[in-house]
Amino acid sequence: MSDEQTDTGTGWPQPAGPARPGGPAGEPDPRPDAPDPDELSPLAPQGPAEREPVDEPAVQGEPAVEPVDDGATVDLSAVPRSGEPDAGSDGLGEPVGESAAAPAAGRSRWSTAGVMIAALLALLGFTLVVQLKTTSTDPTLGATRQEDLVRILSDLDARENRLQQDIRALEDSQRQLQSGEQGRQAALDEATRRADELGILAGTLPAVGPGLTVRFDAGAKPITANRVLDAVQELRGAGAEAMQISGGDGASVRIIASTYFLDGDNGSLVVEGRRLTAPFTITVIGDPATMRTALNIPGGVVASVRGVGGNVTFGEREVAEVSALHVPIKLEHARPVS
Repeated sequence: MSDEQTDTGTGWPQPAGPARPGGPAGEPDPRPDAPDPDELSPLAPQGPAEREPVDEPAVQGEPAVEPVDDGATVDLSAVPRSGEPDAGSDGLGEPVGESAAAPAAGRSRWSTAGVMIAALLALLGFTLVVQLKTTSTDPTLGATRQEDLVRILSDLDARENRLQQDIRALEDSQRQLQSGEQGRQAALDEATRRADELGILAGTLPAVGPGLTVRFDAGAKPITANRVLDAVQELRGAGAEAMQISGGDGASVRIIASTYFLDGDNGSLVVEGRRLTAPFTITVIGDPATMRTALNIPGGVVASVRGVGGNVTFGEREVAEVSALHVPIKLEHARPVS
């Protein structure tokens, strides 16, 4: 080893040079203006006043790193730490693109749900409208022609007018009965009129008035008792006041509330125990147009008779006569209330 090199104890030679002021290593410099050795060392730690405040605590398990004083101040708060968001984040630890996409996805989900709710409400409304329209439609009247509907409406108006006239007549009778001297005579006249009406309804008195004749001609099948009974019921519903039925042999029977019909032999008909042969003719007193419309309703009497090959003909009469009489019924159990 040469004289210009000294052993440092590390195995590496140290070049010789001027001795460091201050004497041997580890001794202070005796010069009065010598700088502090701690200030010359770049690894010397800073004092409490010179050290930058650090808010974040040291992570457990990591070695503490002392700041290096190289003449410039280092801002450790600007250095991104592990687990913290960088400059491209929105401060919540998530990328800006993902946070913006989340509300858009929510709006998309809400929009789809709104469309489905609107579609279900529209379907519900359509179903209710269809059901209401179906239940409010009369299939029988829906198949009726317009002129038939007009006739039916006109007949109903005429019947309403007759009922209004009856109401006014009864009110007049009531006022007359309540008047002074004319009370007894008015009461007698009213009693006579009511007796005549009851006699016509009971079949004990003949009747005349405007009316209609209805003739039933059999086809391949005979006219049954049910067909004739249906015709009588339809005529009663249309305002018939008096009726009688006649057979081909000229025999006639008065039709009242208790009249019954049975099928006889060879297409004959038994009415009130009397046998009538075909064809059958019903003579009825009432409004001709109303009663004719009632029998011609689709699916009614005329349609059923023609459906089995028979035929029904009408004849309007200005003066129809119902002359057949019914034997008065003797009451055995009923009596008037006193």
